[in-house]
Amino acid sequence: MKYVLLTLISAMLLSVSWPTYGVPFFIFFALVPLLMMEHDVSKFSKYKRKSWVVFGLSYLCFVIWNIVTTGWLYGAKNPDGSHSLLAVVFPVLVNSLLYSLVFQCYHWYKNAQGTYWGMAFLVAIWMSFEKFHLNWELTWPWLNLGNAFSDYPKLIQWYDTLGATGGSFWILIVNLLIFYTIRIWQAGRKRKDLIINISATALLIGLPMIISLIKFNQFNEKPIGEVSVLMLQPDLDPYGEKYSKDSITIQKELLELAENNTKGKIDYYIAPETAIPGRGSISETAFEKSELLNNVKAFLAKHPGSVFTTGISSHKYFLDKNNLPKDAYPINDRVWVESYNSAVQIIPNQKVEVYHKGKLVPGAEIFPYVNVLKPILGDVMLDLGGSVVSLGTDKERVAFSNPYNKGKIAPIICYESIYGEFVTDYVKKGANFLGIMTNDSWWGVTQGHKQLLSYAKLRAIETRREIVRSANSGISAHINAKGEILEDTFYGDQTALFAKVNLYEGETFYVRAGDFLSRVSIFALGFLLFYFLIKTVQNKMKKENGK
Repeated sequence: MKYVLLTLISAMLLSVSWPTYGVPFFIFFALVPLLMMEHDVSKFSKYKRKSWVVFGLSYLCFVIWNIVTTGWLYGAKNPDGSHSLLAVVFPVLVNSLLYSLVFQCYHWYKNAQGTYWGMAFLVAIWMSFEKFHLNWELTWPWLNLGNAFSDYPKLIQWYDTLGATGGSFWILIVNLLIFYTIRIWQAGRKRKDLIINISATALLIGLPMIISLIKFNQFNEKPIGEVSVLMLQPDLDPYGEKYSKDSITIQKELLELAENNTKGKIDYYIAPETAIPGRGSISETAFEKSELLNNVKAFLAKHPGSVFTTGISSHKYFLDKNNLPKDAYPINDRVWVESYNSAVQIIPNQKVEVYHKGKLVPGAEIFPYVNVLKPILGDVMLDLGGSVVSLGTDKERVAFSNPYNKGKIAPIICYESIYGEFVTDYVKKGANFLGIMTNDSWWGVTQGHKQLLSYAKLRAIETRREIVRSANSGISAHINAKGEILEDTFYGDQTALFAKVNLYEGETFYVRAGDFLSRVSIFALGFLLFYFLIKTVQNKMKKENGK
């Protein structure tokens, strides 16, 4: 019962630490009860299968954490309008399993090499796992530990140096130091050691926050210019209206929303993810002939000096069977098509610029590891409220340049805004402000859209770029380069948000170095595994020589 209680305490502390409802300071000792459970089971319990006990209890902890923090996935609906149970069951069970495997590896290594080596191993493998979770096709980094402080930007201004992955490292080190302090006290009851360790823990927690507060109050980056942005929020029901209304009507309402909210000069009109064309998609080979896109150009002709950036659904046709992109699928014996979740920049008398979303939602926009899973699952895709085919992607990020001013917008599409190092690639391409086009309406009035907005603050701090965020049903927002929300909208309103956006140049250390600590951790993990292998071989040789 003691072990279950420790497990449930960790689950509770992890859960109540999370944005946007929680208090992140609990995250500093959220893993400590779990570490204590593992240590007691390993050293003092009479269980025959201790590894199974540790695995089962850690899995219970992580399942509860995942359900509480991401249970809003249940808001996704099936085509018949019912809630999609798979949309929450699969991510929760699989993600919890991955975290449990990480903790299990720590348990094995600690028992083989000792507590101190084990603690170093936990940091290395957890950080490596988070990095891995940012890059594979089943990517789901929603619960990376560094995200926990996204609602407290004043305390994490140093993320411009080490990023949110640096936050994960920070949180892990503090948890282990507290665990170590408890173990030292249990072993020796020495007050001096206790005072030293508590002081070190307080310093480790407080110093980065003090540095952050100083950076926050002394922020004095000089913008190179300013642009006027109107973020459009059409509040289009993604399950009903989007597919029952015709595309011309949807676009007419979007442009009327833009017209009715235009007060003075607008440099950028920004519409949300897949705002055009409604149902279906637009052929990229016919962009210049598209009635919908030409309607936007006609609208812009009445507003000289303005550009229109929006999310669209697009596709390309291919006729050469021997030269197909990997995500193309046949529509008949001679024609293949590749579909995209795209962003476009529309300017009168200029060719439409397009960018294809590079980070796709597993199950909704990509069939993960199709060559392995498709023979097993057939054409089944998890219905998370999106596409039922694997979409194509762009290998590189782009920045759309405005010919009328100094503005260079990063066309970030929805899910991409979770990925720190990924977003830095837009800045490296010259983006001087970030534009997030998103549709958070799949899950209704839940924590989903609130958490995704909160994570955007991390990207502002990491890159020191202001953000304009156009969301279909909300929350649309203007975020400054310090991660503060300056203006925002209510979820469910059909409205528009105007913002004066500062343009910044220069690259932070994080933009230049990316997830530096993650790469160091991967190297450390390799060293620790190699060290374990060498020690194992040496011990085996000693035993053989002893015989």
